[in-house]
Order: sequence, then structure tokens, then C-alpha cells
Amino acid sequence: MRGDMSNSRIAAIDIGTNSIRCIVAEVTEEGKFRILDDEKATVRLGEKLADTGLISDEASQRAIEAVSRFRKLVNGLNVELVEAVATSAVRTASNGAALVRRLEAELGNEIRVISGEEEAELTAESAFSGFDMYGKRYAMIDIGGGSVEIVTAVGNHVEEFYSLELGAVVMTERFLKSDPVDPDELGKLQNHIRRTIRRALDGRKISVDSMIGSGGTVNAIGYMSMSICKENYSSVHGYEVLRSEIVHLLAMLSRKSLKERRGVQGLNQDRADIIVAGVAVVDELMRFFNANRLLVNERGVRQGLLVRGAERLGVGNARSVPASWKDSVNDFARSCHVEELHAKQVASLSLKIFDAISSSFGLKKCDRKLLEAAAVLHDCGYFINYGSHHKHSYHLIRHADIFGFTPRERELIAQIARYHRKSLPKSGHDAFQKLKEKDRVTVAQLGGILRLADGLDRRRCALVEDISCAFDGVALVLNLVSKEDISVELFGGDAKKNLFEKVFGVSVVFVTVCKDA
Repeated sequence: MRGDMSNSRIAAIDIGTNSIRCIVAEVTEEGKFRILDDEKATVRLGEKLADTGLISDEASQRAIEAVSRFRKLVNGLNVELVEAVATSAVRTASNGAALVRRLEAELGNEIRVISGEEEAELTAESAFSGFDMYGKRYAMIDIGGGSVEIVTAVGNHVEEFYSLELGAVVMTERFLKSDPVDPDELGKLQNHIRRTIRRALDGRKISVDSMIGSGGTVNAIGYMSMSICKENYSSVHGYEVLRSEIVHLLAMLSRKSLKERRGVQGLNQDRADIIVAGVAVVDELMRFFNANRLLVNERGVRQGLLVRGAERLGVGNARSVPASWKDSVNDFARSCHVEELHAKQVASLSLKIFDAISSSFGLKKCDRKLLEAAAVLHDCGYFINYGSHHKHSYHLIRHADIFGFTPRERELIAQIARYHRKSLPKSGHDAFQKLKEKDRVTVAQLGGILRLADGLDRRRCALVEDISCAFDGVALVLNLVSKEDISVELFGGDAKKNLFEKVFGVSVVFVTVCKDA
């Protein structure tokens, strides 16, 4: 039964060279998506395609079975619109058009064979809707089984589209015959990738701040890196992987046999045979663009299809990019019915304290963003209930789809909010202990600031009109300006200064400054 009959449901089906993916989402009138289902079938349409020019009967049958299953899923979820596309393998194969007709009959829906340029456009739309790249020059890449799409952009303005036949399946079958991978074969593959990129970009050297990557190879890179770093975030979307980690991953994977690669944590077994070629392509693209970090875009082309589907249905303004991370945080706060006056007051007091002590304690500018988000969202757990609402806030924030934050940043925001009340961080708190040491320090410091600021709005009506701070190296004096009696707020601040004093090693003193009425 539909949970909300006013919302439309859209399915996006991407028929690729390696796999077929189907994602089903509910889209609100505001153009926001709630994912209901996300399924993948590894069908290998590109298997031996380079040698024969044909999609094999076996691969075709696997695709038909997958699409048949997806049709039942789509019908069962009462989907209103299906956006289905086929990409590189079907574009290339001489029998691709015939297979599409069979798949359309099985799906009961049109399947468009899209060009490499349209595939790149969908990649860009997906990235724009999920990443805050304002003022930055970057590249977006989608690594498929047959082709690689590249988009260069500044902010939300696209510069160029490229589609290169460098997919992980095609490159594996053409170059990597040995098990484990022969170093000479890998070298020939890397040389081919470099020549292909240089030729496509006419030898122009472009430097970018970052790369946003999508496709199975990039998702696998994110999960493997997360596993190696012993991190456990709720999603790989937005996860950051450094170029040095890509280099190490490629070296590690290329030394292993196929059987050993299938045992690598974070790597799906059905991708183990093509992962070396995929990572080699990412490595060479990062080298060419002089990019130091890769951001994982978990849904890629499918997200772009959802955006276009919502547009076709005339639902909201799904193509619009979120204005900023602050708007996204405020939207989520409103969805949880957070008390706006209190949230704004706690955020304001938190930031004033932060600014007063940041230089003395080496707090970073990026920490300020985390603190502000946590302050606005710290009470979102009330949406579930009051009891243990700080713990509910942690879980809600950790799993929230908030624009402009990496999984690591979202985890830190969630933990900072979690410690705005009740117990201090301790060894028995598993989530806190799983953080890296520097992140535990950040959570404790910013949690201490938030906890203190929350106490200073004890009656939740913004009676402290202004605050100034003076720090002499031993004590932090907080001058609280108000024209009202703020004895309750002083009591609240005194009760909740414990984490701040512990983590910063200072005492906190309150001074009331009366403001004339």
C-alpha cells in the first residue's frame, strides 16, 4: 500500500555493460527523493563483445531474466513512471537493437539507447544534486563496463563532455589475461589509458580540485578504502578517497590472484575479475587531472534519471541544486519539527564561543561548519520521543541525506549532537571509540561547546541576547547580555559546562551583563 498517495514513484533502470541496476524512489512535491529499493544484477553484456561485436546469447538471457524480475518489482511498488536507458554495450553491439526490443517487451516500457554524451549529462545532473562544489573546478567521471564518461565543470557550470571506450570489462578482456595480473600487461593497459585520455582532450592539461566518481568501480573503491581505514559509515555516498589510497589499492589488487581478490573486504565478488582495470582507469584519470581526492557518488546515472523523471511528471523542481549545506540542514531540521527559535539560539551561542576560543585551541574553520550543523539539529531526536532524544538525534543525523557533507562529516555532526546532554564520551560508547583519535578530540571539543550553549538556553526562549568571551589562559569568562532574569540559564550553563571544562582544561565563569530595557 502506498504510504503517501500524494507522492509519485519513479523507477530508474540503467542497462550497462557489466550490470543492470534498478532504483525506485518516491518523489515529493518539493522534488526530494526517498529511496524505496535499489537492486543490481550482474549480467555482463560486454562479455567477449570486443572480440565478436555481439552480445552473447548467455548474456542476453541473463539480461532478460533481470529485467523480468525488475518489472515485477516496479509493478509491486506501484511505480508511476519508468525511466530506462541502455548504454555502452548496447550502443556498440551489432545485435544491440534487437536485444533492446526483447527487453522492452519484457519490461513493458520504452528503453532508450543513449549516447555517451547523454550518459555524461546524466552523470553531471546526479553530481550537481548531491555535492556542494561552489567555486571549485572539478571533474565528474562515471566508470562503466564499456565506457567512461568525463565531465569538467566549475561550480554548477559544465565545461566539456567526453565519452571514452575505457570501461572496466572491455579493458580487462583486452589487456589483462594473466592471473595474477602480469606487470607488463598492466603497464600496457596504463599506457593505453594515458594515450586515450590525451587524445580525447587534445593534449590539453587540465587541473581540478577534486573528482566526483560514480559507477560500480568507484563504489567498490569507496567500500574497500573504508574497510582498510576501519571506518563504518552508514553510506559510501560522498566518501573521500585520496589519490595515494588509489595508488596503494591498485598495487595491492594487481598483486593478488582472482581468488584472493574475491576475499578483499569491501569488494563484491562479482567485480573481482574486472576491478584492477577499473582502478587503473581511475588512477590514470586522477593523474591526468592532477586531482588529489575522489568523492564517491553512489547512484550516478540512476540519480540523473530520477531527476529527469520527476521533471517529466512535473513534480517540484527536482533539477534544482540545493542552495547550500545550511539550507539542507534547515530543511532536515524542519522535517523533524525542530523548535526553530531554540535551534537558532544554540547555534548562535555555540559559534560565538567557538570564534572566541578557536585561535587559542587550534580549532579549524571546517570545525565551525560541523558545530553549526550539529547545533541546529541537536534536538531532532524529539521527533521520535523525548526520552534519550540525544541518542535518537545521533541515529537520525547519521542516516540523513544532508547536502554538502561527507560520510565522515555526517558521522561527526551526529556524534557532536549526541553529546549535547546526559553522559560524556566514554570508553563504553562503541561509536565514539570507533572514531580516529583526532576525530574523537573534535567530537569532544565541539560537543563541549554545544552542550554549554544548550544549557545557556535552558528555557528555550533566547533570553541571552548576546555573549562575549574573555580567555586568560586559565578561565573562560562568558559575559551574558540580557534585559531579563537569566538565573535559570545560568543554572543550565553551570550544569552543562562539564564536558567543555574537561576537554579544554579550563574553568568557565559566567558574568551577567544587564541590558537596559
